[in-house]
Amino acid sequence: MRERFWKYAKGDRIIWAVIFVLSIFSILAVYSSTGTLAYQRMGGNTTYYLIRHSVILFVGILIIFITHLIPYRYYSRLSQVFLYLVIPLLIVTLLAGTSFNQASRWLTLPGLGFTIQTSDFAKLALIMYIARALSLKQQVIKSYKEAFVPIMVPVILVCMLILPANLSTALILFGTSIILMFIGRISIKHLFAFAGIGVLVVSLFIGGAFLIDREGRISTWKNRIEDYISGESKENYQVKQSKIAIATGGLFGKKPGKSIQRNFLPNPYSDFIFAIIIEEYGLIFGGLPILFAYLFLLYRAGVIVKKSTQTFPAFLAIGLVITIVFQAMVNMAVAVNLFPVTGQTLPLISMGGSSLFFTSIAFGIILSVSRGIEKNQMDAEPVTT
Repeated sequence: MRERFWKYAKGDRIIWAVIFVLSIFSILAVYSSTGTLAYQRMGGNTTYYLIRHSVILFVGILIIFITHLIPYRYYSRLSQVFLYLVIPLLIVTLLAGTSFNQASRWLTLPGLGFTIQTSDFAKLALIMYIARALSLKQQVIKSYKEAFVPIMVPVILVCMLILPANLSTALILFGTSIILMFIGRISIKHLFAFAGIGVLVVSLFIGGAFLIDREGRISTWKNRIEDYISGESKENYQVKQSKIAIATGGLFGKKPGKSIQRNFLPNPYSDFIFAIIIEEYGLIFGGLPILFAYLFLLYRAGVIVKKSTQTFPAFLAIGLVITIVFQAMVNMAVAVNLFPVTGQTLPLISMGGSSLFFTSIAFGIILSVSRGIEKNQMDAEPVTT
């Protein structure tokens, strides 16, 4: 069985192992954390969300498998198509998207009733585009006009379109773009100026949140920042319940299915699933394995970059991995009250639809790069007789 799997599944085996570890935690944690939701919406049918999430997760792994079979060179061309497609999608989402909690982040597909969060697509498209642009412009990479501006403009445009409805995603994407451009040898002085502009824009938005007193997304930002500082209100209630879950879980946890805080914690199956995992499995068997899984993913991305003889696959792999790991760290930091509540899911673990699918595509592309590098190395090896 194992040999048959590795006959078709290529690429870095440690990354495959990370995928399966995260998937197992996902199924167990979602099943446990959706108990209350099942009684509220499904008449006590606790297996409904288990089956639903397992099917979505299976489709996600299937997406990873199919995506990793596509040679990574095709993603260079696709990055242009994706970027041209995602910008109008973000505009439509901002103006006429499906709204939840005063944030227009989703598009509902006509006739299907399925919603996609366009910012997830935007993260994927932008990182792919930056990787392509950095690769093509290595000969003029220090030039402001020929290299920096063509990369900077799409980053600013995409992040600004995401920002009004999803501040945390815009910041994560902006930060990842800066890191990737640094790795790609963009001039440090240009990056500092770019980062300064980003900090100024975000500061103006946050400052405006305290000055403008009206209902809407700005009011939500204002309340979250004030709640984080003062330790009061609903947002802080979420964090308090999360910290109770983590504290009572301790080192070894309460055992699977024994969570108490899942009954009090809003969204225990998505935004705060990390707290439920620690409550049930403890820091030793729950929290640390998940943390190390994402860190191993980052380490293996470094190995892929080291082995790569071409710039595009190296930039593509490291950019996508940084995005996944960055989002995971933000989610875990919110659970322990290091960051204000952001609404970021835990990649490949939290219950979800489109978010999990786009994360699966990212994993598939990373494995495609690893697979391509391994194939190139095998082809380059001399044949002995």
